Amino acid sequence: MMDIVRLKFLSPLRIRLLLMVVAAMGLAGCKTGDHSAKPKADVFYPPAPEAPRIQYLTSISDEQDLGIQSSSFAEYVTGVKAPAAQKILKPYGAVLASGKIFVCDTGNRCVDIVDFEQKKIRLFYPRGMGKFGTPVNLAVDADGTRYVVDTGRKVVLVFGADETFRGAIGEGVKMHPTGVALSTDRIYVTDIEAHCVRVYDKASRKPVSTIPANPEADVDSEPGKLFIPVNLAVDQQGKVYVSDMGSCQVKIFAADGKHLRTIGGQGDLPGQFARPKGVAVDRAGRFYVVDAAAQVCQIFDAEGKLLLFFGESEGGGVSLVMPASVSVDYDHLALFQKYAAPDFALEYLVLITNQYGDHKVDVYGFGHKK
Repeated sequence: MMDIVRLKFLSPLRIRLLLMVVAAMGLAGCKTGDHSAKPKADVFYPPAPEAPRIQYLTSISDEQDLGIQSSSFAEYVTGVKAPAAQKILKPYGAVLASGKIFVCDTGNRCVDIVDFEQKKIRLFYPRGMGKFGTPVNLAVDADGTRYVVDTGRKVVLVFGADETFRGAIGEGVKMHPTGVALSTDRIYVTDIEAHCVRVYDKASRKPVSTIPANPEADVDSEPGKLFIPVNLAVDQQGKVYVSDMGSCQVKIFAADGKHLRTIGGQGDLPGQFARPKGVAVDRAGRFYVVDAAAQVCQIFDAEGKLLLFFGESEGGGVSLVMPASVSVDYDHLALFQKYAAPDFALEYLVLITNQYGDHKVDVYGFGHKK
């Protein structure tokens, strides 16, 4: 069992200053692609002398992070002007699937597809009925079907593995979707307009239920009431984890929608949240929550006990800057094994997106010392 690392969270004053800085960055633009900012030594959490459980592996912000030559070098060698390296501008949701990272990029207003085999970043801009407004989150099913949450169009757009448009979920319904997650036979969509998670049958895409069953009930009669549900995850048992930015909590529901437990509350102490966004869960029931204001990722056990949090650089050269989403992946360890320390055994990967700063998609490895 991991011990809690007692690092200092951001104080309320520092949070307010951070939001002021971010607002200024949004007006003036921010520097990207500074690859010199990457740490020169292995970075672990918790730091020594505690036993390491998380290692920062790498970050991906543009095609140079995939190993392609810089444009200037290619020009020098070939005498032909090379195209500029494709960049991820402002990522929100990101998942690993089929050897690629799919990134909802609100800056490019598209889905960036990071292809490790081709060492390229391709921008997916569907046309016609599937045209994007503002894609923010996505889920990719085992058969390659892609579900993209579009807050501009206020629907979930569905694309096949061949990238053909298959339809939209939520057309004709007054909703404001923000997150999407999948189980074997269900599609779960957070709706901040109706203060609930909408549950759909995967085969028919027809609505089945909502979580909670009565979104309009008051908090006394509905302990699982949701205020601003922004992101969610589903574990192997079908439990649904919802980050509720309105109450600064994570609320956990059984597969049938029954409220099981509530974690956190507003504050700047470990185990509390200021602006919870992305949430993910691993196969052991540990769940991850990123906080865009405190700029950390917290890990809880299946019972809701805080195990560890990370994100502040503490001089290590790695920090989260307005993190938006977190996802867990067991299938692509081989792509990142080369970044792991020789004495650190990777068990699975953790992806975290940063909306600002030089590291757009950070890749961490959860594991243990050999």
